[in-house]
Parts: sequence; structure tokens; C-alpha cells
Amino acid sequence: MTAVRTVDYHTAGEPFRIVDTAAAGLPPVPGDTVAERCSTAIGPGGSGTAPRRSPLDDVRRLLVQEPRGHAGMYGGFVVPPDDDGAHFGVLFWHKDGYSTACGHGTMALGAWAVDAGRVAAPDDGDAQVRIDVPSGRVTATVHRAGGRTTGVTFRNVAARVGARKVPVATTLGLAEVDIAHAGACYASVAARDLGLEVTRAALPELVRAGQEIRAALAAHPGTWHPDGPLLSGVYGVVLHEELPGTPFGPHQRNVTVFADGQIDRSPCGSGTSARLALLAEDGRIGPGEDLLHESVTGTVFTGRVVPPGSLDGLVTEVTGTAYRTGEHLFVRDPQDALGAGFLL
Repeated sequence: MTAVRTVDYHTAGEPFRIVDTAAAGLPPVPGDTVAERCSTAIGPGGSGTAPRRSPLDDVRRLLVQEPRGHAGMYGGFVVPPDDDGAHFGVLFWHKDGYSTACGHGTMALGAWAVDAGRVAAPDDGDAQVRIDVPSGRVTATVHRAGGRTTGVTFRNVAARVGARKVPVATTLGLAEVDIAHAGACYASVAARDLGLEVTRAALPELVRAGQEIRAALAAHPGTWHPDGPLLSGVYGVVLHEELPGTPFGPHQRNVTVFADGQIDRSPCGSGTSARLALLAEDGRIGPGEDLLHESVTGTVFTGRVVPPGSLDGLVTEVTGTAYRTGEHLFVRDPQDALGAGFLL
């Protein structure tokens, strides 16, 4: 009988299933860094959306597939950090495989680390949780009041623009796509250019457009990251629309289609960082201003540019809320013919 214990959170509506590999009794993932462990999890000859079969990946599939999960599930394996400068590391996963960045997951992990007492925090004030992810070291500042976690601010790795106004043909017409790297590579396109609005009713068309754009950009040089193939290639497509601005800065709504057609229920944490990089280059946001970023479900992140930046690009922060939704002990009975499950 296989048994795996998890703690589940949601960040602005997007799920995050946490597996502490040491506490769960899972074998160590080989590698000297979290990036190397991510490559190990993907496996030789595999990719982020097509990992090789392994005992660890069997656990991922068990937790993300039905009947224990669903096609929109997201989570992470907590692993050792790169060094003593971080509290822990994480390997992010979804229904198709693994990702190099996850802002909503970082926020959930920060809340979990404080709520579980893994990182000390005051009843009133902030606590910083430093986390090594495949794209680098990120920080979750957990905000507390009255002994409760009230919000989390995620400081991402540096974001930078990869390419602007790349023409991409889709079945809905020609779109001009902007590319930015923010821990993972995101392509941004205005939904109106495809005759769409960012609404729940339009989700099938938005997902199809996202998949087509991701496929069309597979070999585009703007998707290449100087640190190598692990961080290269389009991970998500941000389809966005303008809303009336606020006194503090721009206001947008988006749906992010990532991996093989998965929909982010939140405004997408690292995708928000990518949007900030593009808005900053356009002169539409600067220090002291905020991007109010809505999801297709109506939840909100607030993003900002942090001066003075870094040699690698723009430093960004994204603030949202994360709440625990449950604790689970998932089991797999060897007599169960469904095995690790299925996806619809």
C-alpha cells in the first residue's frame, strides 16, 4: 500500500499541494542544487511537460491525476535548499510535469512554512521565507496580524524582456506576442487582438489560442534563456485585457494558459512578474506604482517594480493571499486497477 501525506493550500484560487519529501519518507532526489534535482525529476531525454517515468514521477501522477487530483492540480515536492541561505527548496509540478517557477506556489509555501512553525514568525509583523526553486532563490514575505497569516509577498528572480511584437498566426487571426522571462518564459498577447475577452465563457477559445501560440514559438530565439534549456521555451501564455486604471497604476485581467493547456485560476505569480517587465519597458509602470492584476476567476494580485533592479533584469514583487484547504493521506491500493489514476 502506497501512502503519501500532503498539505493543501490555495493562492487566489489556484491549488497547491505540498509534499515534504523527507517527512513523507520519499527517497532523496539526486542533485547538488534544486535545478539539478529538477533535471533529475524530469529524467534523461525528458522535458518539463513530458518527464520520464520514475518512482518520484509516479508520486506526482498519483497526486495530480483523478480520482485524487484533477487536470488543474498544482503542487510541489519540498527538498533540501542549495545552501544554508534558504530555508528549503521545492520542485514544482502540475498535470503534465515540472516547472521552473511558480509564484502562487511560492506564496503558498511561505504561508505553510510559517503556519506549520517551520519558520518562526511574529504574531504581528512580517517573516521572510527563503526558498530555492529551479530558476533561483526567491523570497516569500509572510504578513501576520493577530497571530494569523493575512497575506504573502513574493519577490521573484529578476525578470527581463526576451522579444517584442512577434507575429504569430492562430486560427483566430494574427497576434503580436511579447516574450518575457520571469523564472519561466511567458508569452503575452492582448486577448482583443484575437477577438476575445478574458471571461469564463471564452475559456475554450482562450485555451486553444494559448496552445497554438506556445507551439508556434517553440523555436523562437526570444524564448531562449542564457542559463540553458531548463529555463528556455515558452511555459505559459498570458492572454490579457485592459481595465480602467487605478490611482496607483494599471489594471489588467488575464488568463494564463500553461504547460499543455492548463488554466491558472489565480492571476499567475511569475506571469505577473513577466507582465511587469513588459509594462516597465513600455513606461507604463515604475517605482511606487502598482499593477492590479485580476484572474479570470476574479481574484487579485498586486504587482510592483522594486528599485534599483539587478544586473540580470527587473526585480518584482507580487502580493496575494494563501489559505490552507486541507491535509490529506492519499493511498494507492495495489489491487486498484486504476493505479495512479487518469486525466480527462
